[in-house]
Order: sequence, then structure tokens, then C-alpha cells
Amino acid sequence: MLLVTGGAGFIGSNVVAALNDSGRADVAVCDVLGHDGKWRNLAKRQLADIVPPAQLPDWLKGRRLDAVIHLGAISETTATDGDLVIETNFRFSMRLLDWCTASATPFIYASSAATYGDGEAGFADDNSLDALTRLKPMNLYGWSKHLFDLAVIERARNGASLPPQWAGLKFFNVFGPNEYHKGEMMSLVAKRFEDAKAGKAVRLFKSHRDGIADGEQRRDFIYVEDTVAVMLWLLDHPRVSGIFNVGTGVASSFKDMITALFAALGRGPNIEYIDMPLAIRDSYQYFTRASVDQLRQAGYSTPFTPIGVAVKSYVNSYLDRPDRYR
Repeated sequence: MLLVTGGAGFIGSNVVAALNDSGRADVAVCDVLGHDGKWRNLAKRQLADIVPPAQLPDWLKGRRLDAVIHLGAISETTATDGDLVIETNFRFSMRLLDWCTASATPFIYASSAATYGDGEAGFADDNSLDALTRLKPMNLYGWSKHLFDLAVIERARNGASLPPQWAGLKFFNVFGPNEYHKGEMMSLVAKRFEDAKAGKAVRLFKSHRDGIADGEQRRDFIYVEDTVAVMLWLLDHPRVSGIFNVGTGVASSFKDMITALFAALGRGPNIEYIDMPLAIRDSYQYFTRASVDQLRQAGYSTPFTPIGVAVKSYVNSYLDRPDRYR
């Protein structure tokens, strides 16, 4: 059996779908379904169990698992409850790491590109403790993920016990099906699809930095199918451990993304630019791009999906259909 924590969430439900597609029905999900329709992310799936997080310690007692894919977290970058975020993202993760160590279970977990902060220290996934300690996350979510990365690397550096395979994945800007419950945390494609389809203008922020045109703020956007492919590859390569960036290695602009959205609908771009709110203007990131050298050196050779191809797939296969769910 495989356990996917956060398996009803965005990336998690896509992992569960891929495991089902590969012929595995022995998948247990640990998650809170709540009242926001998140259950629809799993409505097409075959599962062995759904376990509430509070019951997971008892559920794990005496159990043998092929692997744990730990994606469960409070992922809102605007979260402000420090105690809740640390309990959920750090201490829960530490307990799960300890269980996987004691039971010799492979452990693949979600870190985040938010650990890089404003990018001043670059976006290289250097696994050394010295490099990690130079990072300065800008929000509570990023800090909680960074704390766990530090704890894992500290154990590895000191030769302490760890699971037979451990891999932390620093996801960059992931988009794709089953993100609909995320509200304002959804990708821009999902948030602006209805406007674009209705022929309305899509609004993007103006640039407030010299040398960067309006709409040319750039991110490393990665299609969720590519992130899932990395995790399945890790399951097939149990000797690979470390912390890895999961991005495309290409920085695309928000203008690129929305232009691709209109193109997928068979239309020319209709974009308006508005002032960026003063509250975020000084801390806004203008550029992220993953260095994927570590992942390539580990042996992962599958190409990542270009932004235009990914947006077209998302629109045609999901967003522009009566049933948007994978």
C-alpha cells in the first residue's frame, strides 16, 4: 500500500490519479475533505482508505507501506497562524519522518520554492546545510517548509538515521486540474479562464520596476503532470535521495501565460494592465526560475512541458469541459 498525505488536494489528487492509472488501487489518502467540495478531486478514484490526519498515528501502527508521499500542508502563503502552521507543516512532518525512518519506508515530501524568499540567494537546490541556512523565506508557509528541510539535511549531514529513500521537492508555480478549491491561491489560468472565454479583458499587474515591461514579471510555471512524473520516477528509483527543485528551468511571463490562455480558446490576447496594490508592491517577486541541474544529474531526463502546450492541455482537457476534474 502507498500513503499519500494531502491526497485530496491539488497535487496530491493528481498523484493518486496517476497511481490509479498505473494500475494501483492500494492507495490510502490522509486528508481533511472539509466543506469546499475537495472530495470531487477524488470522485473518480479507487482508494484503499481515507484517513483523517488526527487518526494517522494509530492507523500507522504495525503497518507496512511501500512508500509515503507527504504532500499534506497548510499551503497558503498568506497564512498567519504560526502555531497551527508549525504544528501542521513542521511537527507533523517530523513525526512522519520518524515513522518512515523506524519502519524503513521511502519518504517523498513536498518542500517549496517559497523557501527561496525573494530569490536574492538564487534558486539553486544546493543540499548543503551552509547553502540552506542562507535562504530567507518571506512568509510563514515558506519558513515552515524551510525548517523541515533544515532538519532533514542536518540528519543527513550528521549520519543520523533516515528512511532508505528521502526526497524533498521544491515545487515552483504548479498549475493544472483539481486546483479549483484553492480560491485566490489558484493559478492565473484557472482564475481568469471564465473572463477569457466570455471575451472580457484579463487584468494583469503593471510593472513598477525599471527595465521590466508591464506583464513581464516572470515565474517558473510547471504543469502538474510534470510534477507527478517526477514523483513517480522517484518511486521507481529508490536509490535517489536529496532535495530537488521541481520546475521547468524556464521563466515565463504572466503575459505569456495569458496569451497562451487566449490562444487555447482561439482568440488573440485581450489584456489590461492595472496598478499593483501598494501593500504588495515592495515585496513582489519579479522573477523565479528553478535550477534543475540536481534533478537532471540524479537521472531524471524527461522534458518538461512548454507553457503554451501545458496551458492548451489544461484548457482543452479540463477547464473548457463540463467536468473539469481529473
